[in-house]
Amino acid sequence: MDIERIGVTQRWCDAAIFNGIVFLAGHVAEKTEGRPLGEQTEEVLALLEETLEAAGSDKTRILSVQIFLTDISKIAEMNKVWDAWVPTGTAPARATVEAKLASPGHDIEITAVAAKRMA
Repeated sequence: MDIERIGVTQRWCDAAIFNGIVFLAGHVAEKTEGRPLGEQTEEVLALLEETLEAAGSDKTRILSVQIFLTDISKIAEMNKVWDAWVPTGTAPARATVEAKLASPGHDIEITAVAAKRMA
């Protein structure tokens, strides 16, 4: 089976697809970098949706997600946006941890694994 890659750069790709499974790279805020965590979360989730769509999937097919926050004490602010974004009954397996991110303006990074839509 071939591996399909979306959004390939020198260092990474936005998603790699193999055997019907979509592996998403860590997504961070681009336009809202340095803004409040809620705004960054909204943007990151929108970017995830765009990548999932390009990969033939959607947010209801996310199997697992890892969320990295620079300040875990702000998890409630992130959860408010997350809870409104995840459709009822489709919440994926999830881990949320505090981590130092590569750019000081990024307060959240999310990576996920999803199933492609059935043909």
